[in-house]
Amino acid sequence: MEKKDIVLSGIRPTGNLHLGNYFGAVKNFVKMQETNKCFFFIADYHSLTTHPKPGDLQGNVRQVLVEYLAAGLDPEKATLYLQSDLPETAELYLFLNMNAYLGELERVTTFKEKARKQPDNVNAGLLTYPTLMAADILIHRSSYVPVGKDQEQHLEMTRTFARRFNRMYKNDYFPIPKAFNFGDDLIKIPGLDGSGKMGKSEGEGNAVFLAEDPKSIRKKVMRAVTDSGPTQKNQTKPEPIENLFTILKVVSKPDVVEYFDDQYNNMTIRYGDLKKQLAEDIIAFTTPFRDKVAEISANQDYINKVMKMGAEKASVSARQTVNDVRSIVGFKKIY
Repeated sequence: MEKKDIVLSGIRPTGNLHLGNYFGAVKNFVKMQETNKCFFFIADYHSLTTHPKPGDLQGNVRQVLVEYLAAGLDPEKATLYLQSDLPETAELYLFLNMNAYLGELERVTTFKEKARKQPDNVNAGLLTYPTLMAADILIHRSSYVPVGKDQEQHLEMTRTFARRFNRMYKNDYFPIPKAFNFGDDLIKIPGLDGSGKMGKSEGEGNAVFLAEDPKSIRKKVMRAVTDSGPTQKNQTKPEPIENLFTILKVVSKPDVVEYFDDQYNNMTIRYGDLKKQLAEDIIAFTTPFRDKVAEISANQDYINKVMKMGAEKASVSARQTVNDVRSIVGFKKIY
């Protein structure tokens, strides 16, 4: 069966995968690679806005690649590559920057937030983040991009840049990419701190990582926020308790969820028992992943092969796009 729509998603090399990443995105990526032409890249250029140390950057890139492979991304089915292995992206970024305007870039919500949080490092890369993201998407002429709420504005700007290029050069070269909607398949995993989503930046103890050791998982889950317990039968669960049940539903068997739900509704629940069960079920769920990470990490030849294969596959469409754009803009070869 021929894969049809081109789908692209970027992965920032900023730490380990957690349950929220897996159920919110990666699990769907694994399904998408069966039916779509997928490009998944590790956004190492994007991470330069925070000035990482070279050793940290290299280590993070390797770890992210290993974990996504362990989670089920298949380099034979999808194109998995490093952003920095595609120099064409940087060239398209330059072309798009020539048609991106200061006022619109300064109005981007994430730029304003970053500028407020890191006033001593408001670099040009932060300002032009949307044009680099647009280059990532348009370099393969992607049709769909799975994005979270915080990235919707960036995708809309990509659509703006694509339309502007098409209009300026009187052609329809770039498709106008749409957000990929997972519908009922999109699961938002809450953190262990009692509110909000699971995330790396939400503080220690909020996220459970897929490669985390069992002892650490037990400690985090046992410290999860709870309350003093239900005060009447069948009452609505407060957010911290609902959060624990949400995680329970994705890692535990239905009868386990039903048991603790009944306990809560009958006012006989012991949160200590709930947490112990939740911790052990998370450990059971993540054990195959940890084993796979260890196996892949020990095989540097395979990691190198995946990176080389991804760069070669991604460069085919990237070279075509940049050659086309050069010709459309008016850069003709004189040699």
